[in-house]
Amino acid sequence: MMQDERIIELYFQRDERALLETSDKYGNYCRSIARNIVNDDETAKECFNDTLYASWKVIPPSKPNPFRTFLAKITRNLSMKRWRTDHALKRGGGEFVMALDELADCLVDESQRTNEQIEEDMVIREVINTFLAGLSVQNRRIFVRRYWYCSSVREIADAYDLTESNVMTTLSRVRGKLRVALAEAGVVI
Repeated sequence: MMQDERIIELYFQRDERALLETSDKYGNYCRSIARNIVNDDETAKECFNDTLYASWKVIPPSKPNPFRTFLAKITRNLSMKRWRTDHALKRGGGEFVMALDELADCLVDESQRTNEQIEEDMVIREVINTFLAGLSVQNRRIFVRRYWYCSSVREIADAYDLTESNVMTTLSRVRGKLRVALAEAGVVI
């Protein structure tokens, strides 16, 4: 596999091999993220193709580091946008919906947001980052896999050699601690 720095050099040279190398190295990873959100293989492929296009448009001038995280974030955002578009009139299944439902009492209702709440986004981001930094490595990984990558409880259990029950209990406890941390910071939910 080609090193990330070399792939990014190909983007800067406007060499289309950058797209092939990106696909070879990170295609399965990004499609997995998309699939967990959109719950459909074909749509996940489309989201990854959109990720490649978006990468082509922003590199250069952007020089992402780490490249894997850069691609994951684009894939996640595009997949969420696609999911919202596809489900504007109906609720669908999949890990994305389940993960959002689990976090519902920790999130602000977007339809009820005021300008003041929008300005608090930076504060909320800092509270969450501090909260995550205070978790054990395993609890942080479980939380991020579930709520960032939208991995299923089964996938997380398999990845960390845990039972599904253990993962669900861990997620429940961490969500409870997050609610407390947000409340202590004055974030109204």
